[in-house]
Amino acid sequence: MSDTKKKWFSLNLNNTKKQTSSSCGCGKTEGECGSHNAQNPIKKPKDGYQQVFDVKMDRRSAFKQLTASLAIGAGAVSTSCSMIAGEETKEKAQIDWEEQFKGNYKLMTDQEKNDTVNRLVRSYQLRTGKSINMSSKNAEEDVLFGYAFNISKCQGYMDCVTACVEENNQDRNSQMQYIRIHEMKDGQGFNFNEADDNYYHEVPAEGHFYMGTQCFHCDNPPCVEVCPVQATWREEDGLVVIDYDWCVGCRYCMAACPYDGRRFNWSTPEVPEEEVNKNQHYLGNRMRKKGVMEKCTFCVQRSRSGQNPACVEACPTGARIFGNLLDPDSTIRWVLENKKVFRLKEDLGTEPKFWYFMD
Repeated sequence: MSDTKKKWFSLNLNNTKKQTSSSCGCGKTEGECGSHNAQNPIKKPKDGYQQVFDVKMDRRSAFKQLTASLAIGAGAVSTSCSMIAGEETKEKAQIDWEEQFKGNYKLMTDQEKNDTVNRLVRSYQLRTGKSINMSSKNAEEDVLFGYAFNISKCQGYMDCVTACVEENNQDRNSQMQYIRIHEMKDGQGFNFNEADDNYYHEVPAEGHFYMGTQCFHCDNPPCVEVCPVQATWREEDGLVVIDYDWCVGCRYCMAACPYDGRRFNWSTPEVPEEEVNKNQHYLGNRMRKKGVMEKCTFCVQRSRSGQNPACVEACPTGARIFGNLLDPDSTIRWVLENKKVFRLKEDLGTEPKFWYFMD
């Protein structure tokens, strides 16, 4: 190499070292020391260029790079949402599994009952995005529920039927009704075979009287005796209840009931979401599956909270009376002690806790 070239080469090498040497005295080059970026920021690229991720490129390449980055970001969000959805699907599957293999509610401990109710509440939330209140409250001591029906006052308005349907989340498509109001002719006694249960005229009709029936919550219920899987039983407060998840739909109880108090749902009960009564009890008005027995429970979700059943509250004439038979000061006790009462088919020995009387 000639002396001129050596001199030129040496001069340029020294200039390069000066430009890339560390101003902080660390002895490292700009790419090796993080402080250089702050002290010697990279100059903006010339016009006509964009810088993405500290790499120079023209506008077309920058747009492609930005689009790809946004796609990656969207994919990350989508993945995050998928993870959340996946976790909820997994949770629902776990709930369904535990519900499928749970035991008979009657045999559960209080903790197991609470766990079951909590699972159903969470399952409803996962399926609908809405919340419900469900109780597993047991029967209270010194409480025995009874019912009385004043035939003289009933005018056949059927407000009680409507209230019962709404309170107990009964299927709207099949028009299931736990309560029946029978229109009977005066002077013909209590002849249910000739009664009109589906009248569509102005009431009260002249020359007729009205009488309601439903589950009578017998002390000796024949429906309980015939159930092959113990899906129905009598509680300590006198309520005859059903574990819908334990019922196999054989309908033996329907055949055994002498009062036509049981209903079988041939399809999954459908209730518009805005009409669902979200104040529920496990043994009462919670949503049922297809192919199980249903019936009046004296509105267990209300009665065990100190309220009257929906039919009693809705009756415009005061024909329905409900209360604690063990409370000497209750209205139901006054009726039994001061009115001439009777029960249907008393000769069967079922001991229904549903009395009729007249003023």
